[in-house]
Amino acid sequence: MNGEWGDKNFQEGASSMLPGRIIDFHAHLFPDRFFDAIWSYFEEHLNVKVLYKLYYRESVAYLRERGVGPIVYSNYAHRKGVARVLNDWNVRVLEEIPDLYCFAAYHPDDDDALVMAERILEHPKILGFKLQCVVQQLSPCDSRLFPLYEMIMERKKRVLLHVGTGPVRGSAFVGVTHFKKVLDRFPDLPANVPHMGGLEFEAFLKLLDRHPRLNLDTSYSFVPNVPYKFDLGNDCLERYKDRILYGSDFPNLIHPREQEIEYLRNLDLSDDFYRKVFWDNGCKLIRAG
Repeated sequence: MNGEWGDKNFQEGASSMLPGRIIDFHAHLFPDRFFDAIWSYFEEHLNVKVLYKLYYRESVAYLRERGVGPIVYSNYAHRKGVARVLNDWNVRVLEEIPDLYCFAAYHPDDDDALVMAERILEHPKILGFKLQCVVQQLSPCDSRLFPLYEMIMERKKRVLLHVGTGPVRGSAFVGVTHFKKVLDRFPDLPANVPHMGGLEFEAFLKLLDRHPRLNLDTSYSFVPNVPYKFDLGNDCLERYKDRILYGSDFPNLIHPREQEIEYLRNLDLSDDFYRKVFWDNGCKLIRAG
């Protein structure tokens, strides 16, 4: 990470309650044809339209123009045989674009899954792996994932684990009950749970008290006037401000990106909250990875 971005950037933007630059810890970048397929799926199966149909270079440029950087993105393998294609592409993108970090793709059905995982974790800008339990139809407590979790802990990396029941569509593979089984076996698993654990917000927040390497991100959780909005109040957010990361889910948004940022700002939380959530907490995880 660029060492010139530190406290100075927060201080310059302090009057607006946000750092002068912010870290987005939950963006998505895919090869163009994957993005096309994802956007079509949103429209045809979820009956919603993605507002920002921007391919990877355009997405990065859009965020950078709005004061975002570093950017942490992920992609996921929806079926066997896709992870290697995505990860070869990830390496090329990370070499092409500076100050970009990645949660790489993984699928346990791949014959070379663990060999591939070990190899790609050697890249300094790979922070870990993304598991999208709904899309991959994969339980987080599937025993085939246990060697991956062990590798992640051994290599001091992380897993971005979509294991909540929201925001748009759940499945039999997700929910806090499944995730608790993982943490019972791997209590020190370094994991990020997106969407604040929604829709089981309170249950996932309680896990933070017992699992110090667990973090939540804000993506899709602070959109006004939707049924999947975080609803546990400011005191709760202040209590866990050391464990929350700002994330947008950009560009796969069905609402304007700025809505969540403005909603969070209008909550009038402490300067410490905004500094930690939009900058400090992300910096710490990037440096640790």
